[in-house]
Amino acid sequence: MTAEDNAGGSGEAANGPKSKDQVKAPSKEQTGSNNAAAGEKKLSNAELKKKAKEEKAARRAQAKSTQSAPHAAPSGPQGTSGDGKAGPKGKPNNPKAGGLPVPSHHRAASRTNLPPVVKEAPKSKIPECFGHLSMAKRITISQADKDVHPVVLVVGQHMSTFSIRDSITRLESTLLAFKKVIDSYTTPHGNTLSRHFTSHVLKPQIEYLTECRPMCFSMGNAIRWLKLQISKIDIDLSDIDAKKLLCQSIDGFIRQRIVLAAFVIVERAVKMMGEDEVILVYAHDKLVERTLLHAKSSGKEFSVILVDDSFDRVGIEHAKTLTAAGIFVKYVADLGVLRISMREATMVLLAAEAMFGNGAMYARAGTADIAAAAMDLQKRVVTLSEAINFTERVAIDSLTYNEIDPERCTDEKFRLLFDTTHPKFISDVVTELGDVTALSLHTILTKLEEL
Repeated sequence: MTAEDNAGGSGEAANGPKSKDQVKAPSKEQTGSNNAAAGEKKLSNAELKKKAKEEKAARRAQAKSTQSAPHAAPSGPQGTSGDGKAGPKGKPNNPKAGGLPVPSHHRAASRTNLPPVVKEAPKSKIPECFGHLSMAKRITISQADKDVHPVVLVVGQHMSTFSIRDSITRLESTLLAFKKVIDSYTTPHGNTLSRHFTSHVLKPQIEYLTECRPMCFSMGNAIRWLKLQISKIDIDLSDIDAKKLLCQSIDGFIRQRIVLAAFVIVERAVKMMGEDEVILVYAHDKLVERTLLHAKSSGKEFSVILVDDSFDRVGIEHAKTLTAAGIFVKYVADLGVLRISMREATMVLLAAEAMFGNGAMYARAGTADIAAAAMDLQKRVVTLSEAINFTERVAIDSLTYNEIDPERCTDEKFRLLFDTTHPKFISDVVTELGDVTALSLHTILTKLEEL
């Protein structure tokens, strides 16, 4: 045995034999030192900093790519990868399997739904300066309040489609419909008609009619009158007697303020017409038509120049009616040759939709042009209007009160239904309460307060 064998033997004898567990694997530091010893080049501090910057830039690029990944390729259900492969629920793909590691805050964002795309609100077809004005709406019967009476539903539909157009016809139709509402009403137990009917029954009818088409001034005046009559009913009066009293009051109102008023106005207007007059009229109004027909039946000799509304062409039927009565009618299709036609006329006969407290006239769009041209050529302008159309409100232009034409409210065209005529263009106003100038309408308003 050699000396080396003795030394090894003595070492083993001194320390004892080593087991497998006592044999340790080389550490990373040892491996690194061994690699360095094997010839790997050791990096300098500058090279280490450069390498760290490159790694940092790579991590940023990975974060951006994972952030835009939901937009580029939507992920599947939770627990699956973007390519449909199942993975641990709520955990990102395994980087070793080809996916990119996703930071936790990006993983939370990817699990939430993307915010809905906000659609841009459609632009209104109504110019901003006319935004305060109302427009008739074709409301279906199914959209109406359950408390609206069937008769009122029908009237509202006619108003919204302009089957009932002028203010007096709308007023009469409304009052007759309210009569049906009153007839079908029964006062609930513990209430009285005067206190319950207006707020619980009449109010839904008014709101529905107003939604169908903006209320005209005559309707507003009549509804205020009706509410006053209801409030005056004795609480001790039976339902039958109270309803009978209200219906009689409505009949009396229609007879006095509509039927008899029109008769008196027609008589007064005919007396103002001279022989061989050339009367210029605009479009069509029932009160003007009745005046001309009555003048013809009374033996008056005159001719008519009818300037039509180029939008509605309502004057065609009016011209046919007058011609059938033996009246010579010259039909003018629009306002294009108004001044030429006005030179031939000796008198202008118009009808008002409403008369304001300052003497201004509210009428079909185009009326102001005719009145202004007539006054410029020194022609007499006579306006016919029932007193129920009068209001204490004041207007100096066509933007304070008006309606938007629902048939001509698009991106290509826009129109208002009425205009306001300055009182200086009106010579006389004929009502059932007397003939006055436009600037002295306060006398008519004073008489109305006494009625």
